[in-house]
Amino acid sequence: MHSNPHPALPLAGIKVLDLTRALAGPFCTMILGDFGADIIKVEPLDGDMIRLWGPFDRGTSAYYLSGNRNKRGMALDFRHPDAAAVLLAMVKQCDVVVENFKPGTMELLGLGYDTLSKLCPQLVYVSVTGFGKDGPAGGQPGFDQIAQGYSGLMSVTGSPESGPTRVGVAIGDQTSGMWAALGALAALMQRHTSGVGQRVDTSLLAGLVGLLSVQGQRYLSLGDIPGLAGNTHPVIAPYGVFQTSDGPLNIAPATSEMWLKLCGLLGSSEWATDPRFINNEVRIAHRHELKQAIEDKLRHHTRSHWTSLFLAAGIPAGPINNMADVFADAQVQHLGLVEEVEHASLGMIQQVGSPVRMDNLQGHSIRRAPPVLGQHTREILLEMGWSPGDITDLLERRVVLQSNTQETAT
Repeated sequence: MHSNPHPALPLAGIKVLDLTRALAGPFCTMILGDFGADIIKVEPLDGDMIRLWGPFDRGTSAYYLSGNRNKRGMALDFRHPDAAAVLLAMVKQCDVVVENFKPGTMELLGLGYDTLSKLCPQLVYVSVTGFGKDGPAGGQPGFDQIAQGYSGLMSVTGSPESGPTRVGVAIGDQTSGMWAALGALAALMQRHTSGVGQRVDTSLLAGLVGLLSVQGQRYLSLGDIPGLAGNTHPVIAPYGVFQTSDGPLNIAPATSEMWLKLCGLLGSSEWATDPRFINNEVRIAHRHELKQAIEDKLRHHTRSHWTSLFLAAGIPAGPINNMADVFADAQVQHLGLVEEVEHASLGMIQQVGSPVRMDNLQGHSIRRAPPVLGQHTREILLEMGWSPGDITDLLERRVVLQSNTQETAT
């Protein structure tokens, strides 16, 4: 049933029908694509909404580029009377369907889980919503910043000066996409033994609550409502951002041994016996005094000087890089996190690739650039059994759209 163009890849032979848009769902399918699944992204004729989000590289959305590598693209008029039949015929040839429509939309198309699971018992059906598929907030639209606030994440992010702040990327979208990809992989694994697929659900809200870690456990165990964490660790001191002569530096002396080494390197061995700083518990109570004392020492030298000194002593430390710093960094370059790929309209572009390294993921992780709208429509339909004449008919009746550009996977 499945083609196997990359036999060494972990998910080679797995075919995924990607009906997602914006960022959460596409992030899920992009992860599956990185691992070798054949991702067929079906967009409406006017394209995924994310194509309209700036900034733009020669008319192409950087947002779209960031979430749609390793996919083939097809354009379909979802409102056309024949659209549901086309999609159903495609579902029957796929292992996984991923959707992030508003709850109830797939049912209106006749493609809800109850229907598809009867027709295709082996199907893994993945849904990503804003707040869950049902419940008091189940119908609410999913927007990242709303979920960041709703989940409690913003209540511990920021400082007293800034107030609650959002994380600087769409962490709710991307986290829910990662959870969804994990769920899809688990369901595919279980299918090996059961022979049956299943439904996988997650949401932006659930994904972020799942990240609350010790801050959530503080409340559940102690009834303690944590406040804004700022740039200091909630339960370790000193640990956080400190000013040097030329800017901020992260320092994380997380053990007693590291703390004693830090005291020595700063020429302040007496801190080790100072009643205010003698153990972690009292250091937390006096963290502001301690921060001031440390910064008084750090201001005599640069971030680079202190980073080298601390790392040589086994104390974790590092700069707060901007994007130019990140992509110029020798370690980032050594890890091969940026790759080049040929895009159908932009030519060679650079992208952040998969952060996962596996023996069977040889070489570059990006095999396909993000598709232009309708780039592979004809190729996909032909591969799935439509005749050339049937495809021409679908194109002429505007059920589907084929772009003028073609691409060959590397």
